[in-house]
Amino acid sequence: MNTEGGPRYGGAVSLQSVEEEGRRVWPDTSRARRADLAHNVIDFVRLLRANGLGASPAEVHDVVRALRFIDIGDRYEFYLTLRSVLLWNPDQQPLFDELFERFWGGWADEETIIREDQAPSVQSAQSERVESQSGDASYSAMEALMEKDFSDFKPEELASVARACVAIAKRVATRKSRRYRITSRGTRVDPRRTIRRNVKYGGTVLELSKLERKIRKPRIVVICDVSRSMEQYSVFLLQFMHSMQNVIGRIESFVFSTQLHRVTGYFKHSDIQTALEDIAKEVPDWSGGTRIGESLKTFNDQFARRMVDQRTVVIILSDGLDTGQTDLLDEEMHRLHLRAARLIWLNPLLGKDHYQPVARGMAAALPHVDVFAAAHNLASLQALANSLATPHGPRPTPHALVG
Repeated sequence: MNTEGGPRYGGAVSLQSVEEEGRRVWPDTSRARRADLAHNVIDFVRLLRANGLGASPAEVHDVVRALRFIDIGDRYEFYLTLRSVLLWNPDQQPLFDELFERFWGGWADEETIIREDQAPSVQSAQSERVESQSGDASYSAMEALMEKDFSDFKPEELASVARACVAIAKRVATRKSRRYRITSRGTRVDPRRTIRRNVKYGGTVLELSKLERKIRKPRIVVICDVSRSMEQYSVFLLQFMHSMQNVIGRIESFVFSTQLHRVTGYFKHSDIQTALEDIAKEVPDWSGGTRIGESLKTFNDQFARRMVDQRTVVIILSDGLDTGQTDLLDEEMHRLHLRAARLIWLNPLLGKDHYQPVARGMAAALPHVDVFAAAHNLASLQALANSLATPHGPRPTPHALVG
């Protein structure tokens, strides 16, 4: 996971802000952070112009047209396309490369697949070009939706949240592996197979054997706190779990308050409202107290052996306001951390200004957490999806400091 510049809380990498001399500094906005590609291209052109490169808003049209003919999942091909259209002066290539890495570094590494029917159209680029000329002050409705705290949503906005959650889940579902498979539609040529295939033509290359990266869906276990203190967030987080399970498939879902309950079967409903109603009926301690340690012990004893291994990412969604035994929580987090490939804790309170994880439950859990991040809005869930969609290296060393 890309943790550059991110802090650690007791060994956990934060995906959100950086504490710097007592104040919270949010990530640089001059990065690809919008929900669609056309908007990101517009922002990149703005960045180039701000740094003295001669790209113009009119060239957004050409970039979008060119991107429809390449494999956007191929980072190098994506880079070459943007460079060929937007870089006019070869002497400025080092600056262009630096700005490309700065802007697209995390986004391009996600290996996001945009299929032909989802690719931005020329017409959309033309309309977005008009918006780009109006300045950076205006935010799109999607941006406002992504940044809005879940506690501030109105009932009529829930359908938009559901659609956004599905889009976020699709990012994870289309993660590309480093491995390749034989295909007739790939953009990478397999030299050995191509040579063997054309022996019958006397060595003249008439047919190409192609490869494309395999889609690798991660194995994920999600454990969500539905206690009283999480009431204003749990419905939205369950919506996210529902979308992940229906889009990705390889998801095991649990909820807990004072006890742990497996809810994977309930999320097989295509309608989230039906699933939530059924769960509320079957979970007697919904909106009750919080016993995280006891709930994790149940998971470790009854489910972890067959559901969690060194390829599994475990995500805990909780504010960490535990009323149970903190010694037990510490022990069970340690057990789970040893078994999983990565242990992620998403806390809605982390999205609030001046929050510090000093509650005794949160403090006990943090030494065993690989990633500690917010879960208070759609943007924070998007950050999680980006991390899950990006291939990871070795697990971070516990208690190490970053930045």
